[in-house]
Amino acid sequence: MAPDSDGRVALRRALLSVSDRTGLAELAAALSRHSVELVATSGTRAALSDPGLRVRSAEDLTGVGAWFDGRVKTLHPGLLGGILAPRTEAGDEELQRRGLVPIDLVVVNFYPFAKKLREDPSRTDREDHIDIGGVTLARAAAKNHRWVGVLTDPSDYSAVVQELADSQGALSAATRLRLAALAFDRTSRYDRLIAEHLAAAAPTLAGTNGPPFPDRATLLRDPLTLRYGENPHQATAPYALESPPEVLAPWPVDLLQGASLSFTNLLDLDTALGTVSEFPTPSAAVVKHATPCGVASDTTIGEALARAVATDPVARYGCVIAVNRPLEEESLAALHGVFVDVLGAPGYSAAAATALQRRAKAKVVRVDPPSVERPRWEAHSALGRVLLQETDRRQLAPGDLRPVTTARATPQELASLDFAWRVVRHAKSNAIVLADGTKTVGIGSGQPTRVKAVELAVGVAGARASGSVLASDAFFPFPDGVEVAAQAGIRAIVQPGGSLRDPEVIAVAERHQIAMYCTGWRVFRH
Repeated sequence: MAPDSDGRVALRRALLSVSDRTGLAELAAALSRHSVELVATSGTRAALSDPGLRVRSAEDLTGVGAWFDGRVKTLHPGLLGGILAPRTEAGDEELQRRGLVPIDLVVVNFYPFAKKLREDPSRTDREDHIDIGGVTLARAAAKNHRWVGVLTDPSDYSAVVQELADSQGALSAATRLRLAALAFDRTSRYDRLIAEHLAAAAPTLAGTNGPPFPDRATLLRDPLTLRYGENPHQATAPYALESPPEVLAPWPVDLLQGASLSFTNLLDLDTALGTVSEFPTPSAAVVKHATPCGVASDTTIGEALARAVATDPVARYGCVIAVNRPLEEESLAALHGVFVDVLGAPGYSAAAATALQRRAKAKVVRVDPPSVERPRWEAHSALGRVLLQETDRRQLAPGDLRPVTTARATPQELASLDFAWRVVRHAKSNAIVLADGTKTVGIGSGQPTRVKAVELAVGVAGARASGSVLASDAFFPFPDGVEVAAQAGIRAIVQPGGSLRDPEVIAVAERHQIAMYCTGWRVFRH
């Protein structure tokens, strides 16, 4: 049927062939109410078990059943001709001459290729889950959107049902165009996912290892809604790496309370979660501006929280906090008087959730810290490019700490150096962390010079700096930073080493009897 003067097409016949049957019955019932003839392939027809629905078999239009175990059933002119025919006088005459009927709406989605691979990445029957017929039907309908509508996702059904109700069973040209664009987007993503999987599998089948990063990657808009970008006047939207999903999989984030998260909330939460994932014991991280300002581990989350927020009482205002254990109500006592913007934990007791409701401005998020066992990647952007890199998960081994002074750290100081080193790699460079046992007492980060980072950390720590240990994320280019540390009473230092002035730096540590260790590798974070 040709469009009316407003570009609307009244639906007379719909073809249904879906793998995902979500919302199928409701859509079919709505189409039937508008006297749309329903035509369905065998599996879809069987799913429409409502005796009140009259559903014609697709075989009536093709004259053939399913060939080659179902590989060929919709690839037939009896269906494709009815979809692709122009709704012109000549087109109508050819349809009649060939014994075909027009199809005005195609409802189709594809074999769940990605789902099957997630269930069993090693499966050998992956080709059986590559959809050919469904993709062809969708592309054909989208190509002919001047006259034909196409639905490729159950999430689009409700809007179409509402439009049919409002327009006596017709679809507007604007809707058909929008649905065509969605169909081509989904078929292209489906094809890209298959191509990436086969390309990644090919080296493995040949007996070699595949590359660490994909040659192609597909970004997909994430359903998570963000309020604004870095500033309220900047728009933002999150995207997940749809394929290959194992490279950069988004963490599930469940906002239990409060306003929607912002761009900076996510950055801060990412830093806080990455920091607490470093530690097997109950730990808490306080973050401002994507860098830690207090971190602690202890026997309970409540004690860890209390020690973490005590590091910097000024910087913690409006902070983001993450913990690596579920929160109980008694643990929240540590946050008395602390303005928390976002609180993230793997879970909350019912009593804790109720108590947090009294913090009306706090955003309460249920989220798990990332696993330290699983390789992860992270993304940044620069010069119009998306930069992927492996997340820094390298751990200090006993042999990595090379003593470069005659003074030696005590076993307790060595443990504290390890703690400080785990924290400093989550702080923005140039970064310095002062620690006493398993708590930070001062953090200086994001400074253009290393000596300024030391001065900032010492200033935050005050008297607590005396007797603490220091971790630096990169080498000391000059001995001035060690001089500041010595004056503050620092007892031991861990740093990468490798500066041209290492002998001068080490000499200052030797003179002040500071135990200094070099790792040989840096932990920058920009």
